[in-house]
Amino acid sequence: MNEKQLEGKIGEDEAEEYLKEQGYEILCRNFRCMRGEIDIIAKDKKTIVFVEVKTRTSTKYGEAKEAVNKRKQKHIYESARYYLYQNRKENCLTRIDVIEVYINNRKN
Repeated sequence: MNEKQLEGKIGEDEAEEYLKEQGYEILCRNFRCMRGEIDIIAKDKKTIVFVEVKTRTSTKYGEAKEAVNKRKQKHIYESARYYLYQNRKENCLTRIDVIEVYINNRKN
């Protein structure tokens, strides 16, 4: 696992912990299909939430959420539709969230 992948995993772990603290039920992590990938799929009361986690060590090149451009949004949407179809949940309430995680990456 390279440094960027490790940062991403740390960010996803932090995001999952945050969602659990907020009362979400985690349904799936790193859901992959031909259309793309969704970092976390959770349930918030009766709503299925598709969560994109963006992890950064600084805002030097902009905020993390800015990386969720139109192309990425399309992949998330198509992957979410496939998940709902695959799990027979097409009629559920859904939403897509982005969680930004900023970590300190100082080497000691």
